[in-house]
Amino acid sequence: MPVLPGAEPYRHQGGDAGVLLCHGFTGSPQSLRPWARYLAARDVTVALPLLPGHGTRWEDMQPTCWQDWYAEVDRELRALRERCSRVFVAGLSMGGALALRLAARHGEAVDGVIVVNPANKVHGLSAYALPVARHLVRTTRGIASDIAKPGAAELGYDRVPLHAAHSLRRFFRLVDGELPRVTQPLLLLRSPQDHVVPPADSARILGRVSSTDVTEILLEQSYHVATLDHDAERIFEESASFIGRLAPGAVREPEPGLGKEGATTGG
Repeated sequence: MPVLPGAEPYRHQGGDAGVLLCHGFTGSPQSLRPWARYLAARDVTVALPLLPGHGTRWEDMQPTCWQDWYAEVDRELRALRERCSRVFVAGLSMGGALALRLAARHGEAVDGVIVVNPANKVHGLSAYALPVARHLVRTTRGIASDIAKPGAAELGYDRVPLHAAHSLRRFFRLVDGELPRVTQPLLLLRSPQDHVVPPADSARILGRVSSTDVTEILLEQSYHVATLDHDAERIFEESASFIGRLAPGAVREPEPGLGKEGATTGG
C-alpha cells in the first residue's frame, strides 16, 4: 500500500550528534517533520522513521503489534550510533514511550531523552474491555488531530484497530516496569489541555524514572499534538537547547535562507 503524501520517513545527515524522533500511535512522521527539519537546519543528524502499519490505511495496522514498532526504532537507534558519537531519543505520545524504552534498554548508548505528551497507559473502561472487544469489533474512532491551532491537522488514521490497541496496552505496561532503568537527562514537555493523554501519564513517568537531570515544561497553548500546535516553536527551541547543553557545539545556528524549519534534505 503506498505511503500517504506527507507520511514519508525523514532523514538528514548532519553533524556528530544525532536525534531519533518517534511518532505516535496511528500517526505518522508528518506530526514531527517540522521538528525534524528545525534540528536538521542546526546541523543535527536526524532519523524520523515511519512505524510499521502506519502512514497508509488503518487496515495495514491491524496485524501489527508493539514488537514491530519497537523493532523499527531500535534499528534506527543502532544505525545512528554507528555514525554519531552522541545520540538522543525523542517522541510524541506513544513515541515518547518508545523513546523511554530505548533509553532504558540501551543505557549509556543514549545521551538524553525528550518526550512530548508521553503516553503511559490506555485509559478508561474501554482499556479493560480490549482483550475481549478486539475479537468482536475491529476498530473504534480515531484519536488524531487533537490540536488547538486553527487550520493545523495531523495526518493520522480516523479509526483505531483494536488488535493494535490491545498490543499498545501491553507495551505501556512493559515500559512502565522499565522506567526505573531510565537514568539519562530527561526533558518532558506536556500540555495541561490534552484530550488524548491525561496529566497522570507524565506524572507517573516523572515519578518512576531514575534520572536526576529532569526538566518539565508546560505547553499552555497546545493540545496533544503539540508539535503542530501553538507551542511547536518552543518545543523545537527547548530541545535544541537541551541537546546543545549535553553535547556542546553540536547545535549550530542555521545558514541564512534555511528559515525556521530549516533543511530541505530528507524525505
